[in-house]
Amino acid sequence: MKLEGRSGHMARSLAAAAIRDGAREAEVSTLARAYSMAMVPRVAALEDDHHPAYLHPGRSALILLRDVGGVDVSVLSIAAVHESQDGALRLPVERVEAELGPEVAEGLTSIPLPGDERLVERLVGLGPALSLAALAERLDHLRHLHVRDDLAESWTEAYDEAVEAWLPFASRVHETLARRYTHWARRFVRRI
Repeated sequence: MKLEGRSGHMARSLAAAAIRDGAREAEVSTLARAYSMAMVPRVAALEDDHHPAYLHPGRSALILLRDVGGVDVSVLSIAAVHESQDGALRLPVERVEAELGPEVAEGLTSIPLPGDERLVERLVGLGPALSLAALAERLDHLRHLHVRDDLAESWTEAYDEAVEAWLPFASRVHETLARRYTHWARRFVRRI
């Protein structure tokens, strides 16, 4: 799929950030493939390329590149293809496995979705690398929740879950991501 406009600009930003972070050409190519795959359902389903979910795959990977650094390309790819908010934008795991390999597909299925009855338990069991992918992907959705009028009825629930599960988890995993979750929580609570 040829990415144009805002999605193409994000693809170039993602590649540049990965190169600055020390990624080799093959790794940049893998990340570009993951991002492109994640964009397919977005281009098809979202009429507005300014919809908050549109560039989510790229932003999730950029959080890891800019705030964490040195993250393996498989983890960056998982962050790009994981979709915790909009079921219609999720990629079939079989397609992810065929295109990006079993490691990415397995990582994708290991990350719990919001509302999971065993959310905290499953988050803690992820391991360091998958923890980063899960935190970055969820953080990006939370950062854009305030512009999702279609989700306004669930803002309080999302906030409560973030404060009770995601923020403490981030505090265990990565200092910068924990600060970003804390900052989001302080600002978002004023909206609900």
